[in-house]
Amino acid sequence: MNKNVQKVMFSSSTGDWSTPQDFYDKLNWRFGPFTLDPCATTHNTKCANFFTEQDNGLDKDWGGFTAFVNPPYGRGIGDWIRKGYEESRKPNTKVVMLIPARTDTKYWHDYVMKASEVYFVKGRLKFGDSQNSAPFPSAVVVFGGNTRQQIFGAINR
Repeated sequence: MNKNVQKVMFSSSTGDWSTPQDFYDKLNWRFGPFTLDPCATTHNTKCANFFTEQDNGLDKDWGGFTAFVNPPYGRGIGDWIRKGYEESRKPNTKVVMLIPARTDTKYWHDYVMKASEVYFVKGRLKFGDSQNSAPFPSAVVVFGGNTRQQIFGAINR
């Protein structure tokens, strides 16, 4: 990976990295069908119902949806994870999040450890149009929709 690619991928200056379509399709089959993408752009949304950065999905109601969330991976990611957890407490609401597997963070211990399911992705994903894999491992976190807590599952890329 050259220095320019490293600079972009290790930076939190952009959170606009789309989910690989084949990986999304597997998640949609397993946990969906997804009916809301609360942090998308018109170019990378995965659902007919979506919120853009201008809409600010953090301020919107996700109740009654099965949401797929690939949040911006910058400094505000903890806000998105908290929101996913809180929204999942509403009736008929499930939130499935694709996030970095950063088990040493406060948000991981405060919210991810309360998830009904957590899966660690085997290998590294390639987001957006990148030719290189992400420099971090990923996890799929499921809030709601399951009364039994299951930790340490694995999902193949």
